[in-house]
Amino acid sequence: MAFAGQPAPGGGFYQGGDGQIDADELQRCLTQSGIAGAYKPFNLETCRLMISMLDRDMSGTLGFNEFKELWAVVNGWKQHFISFDNDSSGTVDRQELEKALVNMGFRLSPQAVTAITRRYSTHGKITFDDYIACCVKLRALTECFRRRDTSQQGFVNFQYDDFIQCVMSV
Repeated sequence: MAFAGQPAPGGGFYQGGDGQIDADELQRCLTQSGIAGAYKPFNLETCRLMISMLDRDMSGTLGFNEFKELWAVVNGWKQHFISFDNDSSGTVDRQELEKALVNMGFRLSPQAVTAITRRYSTHGKITFDDYIACCVKLRALTECFRRRDTSQQGFVNFQYDDFIQCVMSV
């Protein structure tokens, strides 16, 4: 397995040799890169979320250009995460998360921030891996909502099936 800048034997960037990277390969790549700051496996569900975010051809994999774009996004999130990890613990707490979300342009109620913190934290601390999952989901759900909020009033009317498709596609 290789990742950006480190070709695998034979010159390929992906283990499968098909020029595509799936969630398992992305998990190994991110884990081996050390971007999370600890040598623990990146969450496979986070990898699936990241692939779905940039998988324009809906193949369930990323091509090289999509992977390069993802790598840039992940590095941006890493810098953002570090800038809000005020105590340099390698995690963010609820208050740090709230500041990060406001900085990204999200205007959420304290109750919503608390719910997000409960969903993505362990003992009140959110790791980088879970921070990415949170960012990807918030971004995707916000885009889904905005597409339906044609008057930009902050209100939408969903049919149940449309709602399920929106939520489950993230």
